[in-house]
Amino acid sequence: MTRQSENRKGTLVNFNKSLSLQKKFHDLIPGGAHTYAKGDDQFPEHMPIYITHGKGARVWDADGNEFIEWGNGLRAVSLGHAFDPINQAVISQVAFGANFGRPATIELECAEEFLSIVDGADMVKFCKNGSDAVDGAIKLARAYTGRDMVAMCASHPFFSVHDWFIGATPMDGGIPEATKKMTAKFYYNDLDSARKMFADNPGKIACVILEAQKLDEPLDGFLHKLKELCHANGAIFILDEMITGFRWHIGGAQKKFNIVPDLSTWGKALGNGFAISALAGKREIMELGGLRHDKTRVFLLSTTHGAETHSMAAAIANIRFYKSNNVIERLYEQGLKFERAAMQASRDLKLEDKFSILGPPCCSVYTTRDNDNQPSQPFRTLFIQETMKRGLIMPSSIISYSHNDQEIDETVERIHEALVIYRKALDEGVDKYLEGRSVQPVWRKFN
Repeated sequence: MTRQSENRKGTLVNFNKSLSLQKKFHDLIPGGAHTYAKGDDQFPEHMPIYITHGKGARVWDADGNEFIEWGNGLRAVSLGHAFDPINQAVISQVAFGANFGRPATIELECAEEFLSIVDGADMVKFCKNGSDAVDGAIKLARAYTGRDMVAMCASHPFFSVHDWFIGATPMDGGIPEATKKMTAKFYYNDLDSARKMFADNPGKIACVILEAQKLDEPLDGFLHKLKELCHANGAIFILDEMITGFRWHIGGAQKKFNIVPDLSTWGKALGNGFAISALAGKREIMELGGLRHDKTRVFLLSTTHGAETHSMAAAIANIRFYKSNNVIERLYEQGLKFERAAMQASRDLKLEDKFSILGPPCCSVYTTRDNDNQPSQPFRTLFIQETMKRGLIMPSSIISYSHNDQEIDETVERIHEALVIYRKALDEGVDKYLEGRSVQPVWRKFN
């Protein structure tokens, strides 16, 4: 099957090569992608684009189509695709080898550089993805407290690929029932829900894990009061900085909100897309994964590729670039420019209650609502469909250091065109304008 869609200039956007690759991807890779958020069910049916390369804020697909990209590797790319200072550091390191039989000196260099920006963290251990770092934190908390249960913030969408978290989602196939019972939930900015959770599970909860902020800021000292509640109940306080790290502040959201967690987990933008994550925290807890104690040993993040040298070179170069350039300020500045212009486009069409930009400018998301002002997957599909036709990839609205004023202006112009179709769909019915099935939420029981 072939598919061509008319773009903003009246020419044709051709997805034929990507469509020809689609079956091959699904034949060899379960789901056709290695990350659920990048799967076909998250994008319009006839637009399964496969990217060949990127530079800065732009990417190109197998058909040669050029897009301004607003997904940025699920927030892992904060500086821009193929960002020269990071690439050069990686290229230089690769020439000296990637993995050895003993620790490499760059591991200490990376640890020193990382700990220089994370207040209150005494030690760090690196790994390859966020889930492993989070699971390491959970294991340390269980070992330190002698308890089994984990308390997670149910207001936040994702923490780990492993059983303790996945068992708490609708997509819980293959997770033992006993494992599901070891995870409790509370809600963001709702201290009473956390109090009740502790009261319902006295002496059982090893740790509490949450992001410092998703969309709404912490109210009335919520983070500090939650930390006090954890310690009063003998639990470890963990902040997940996968998204907030290197976006809210170079020292993470914990620095912005002036709170020091017992443990914190980092990844995504730490290596500007290269595979590196980190678990950091207080020495008395972290040392349980080491050799200098007489307690029960904790098997902590012992992975073959955890100390891969070129990923550490990427992290070091990334941290140093942040230190010498106003990256955080630019993320907020450019993100705010985008937000204001996009919301003006929405207001022009009287859609501000249907399409809106939410969250901090450094890492915003957009909403798509129907005539009843309810979140709508069909209207999300329509928006992605129409923006993709116009040379945008917008599963979200994540800014990067490389998004310049021209790219923001082009993006907003194309968003306005897409919202004209959105307005018509509200008036005439969304099915009239959709060119296939709707996208689906990742967290669902059945396909």
